[in-house]
Amino acid sequence: MTATATPQDTLLQITHEMLVRASIEATFEALLEQMGPGNESPDGSPMPMVLEARPGGRWFRDLGSDNGHFWGHVQAIKRPSLLEVTGPLFLSTAAVSNLQYRLKAAEGGTLVSFRHTAFGVVPDEMRKGTAIGWQALFDRITAQAEGRRLTH
Repeated sequence: MTATATPQDTLLQITHEMLVRASIEATFEALLEQMGPGNESPDGSPMPMVLEARPGGRWFRDLGSDNGHFWGHVQAIKRPSLLEVTGPLFLSTAAVSNLQYRLKAAEGGTLVSFRHTAFGVVPDEMRKGTAIGWQALFDRITAQAEGRRLTH
């Protein structure tokens, strides 16, 4: 039996930029909160995560009693301008991801540049849902940093 995949099947790349109408410090803190204990599923149900915001720190979903799902390690952090995470993220397949959030002060607030690159087995259903999940996170980060309440 032989199975093959094309390079397009093994690479996932998502980029996004957003202007958050808040200071770079408030935006970075909202990013850490929303990737950590404030995290939710796209449908609004709680999905609290642990983000150890230091080099080598873990990012994981803690289900209690030593159960959970490891998402990655903090590869680089430079407060308040950079957070980079590498790991399998939500994929329970032979895949590795790299996330980069770059923040810079801009007129009217903070410009956030996001890039998610994954290489490996990325099932179609995960590929389709990934952009939806990231957009939900971006919306929560923006709302928190700007002091707004998000309604689902």
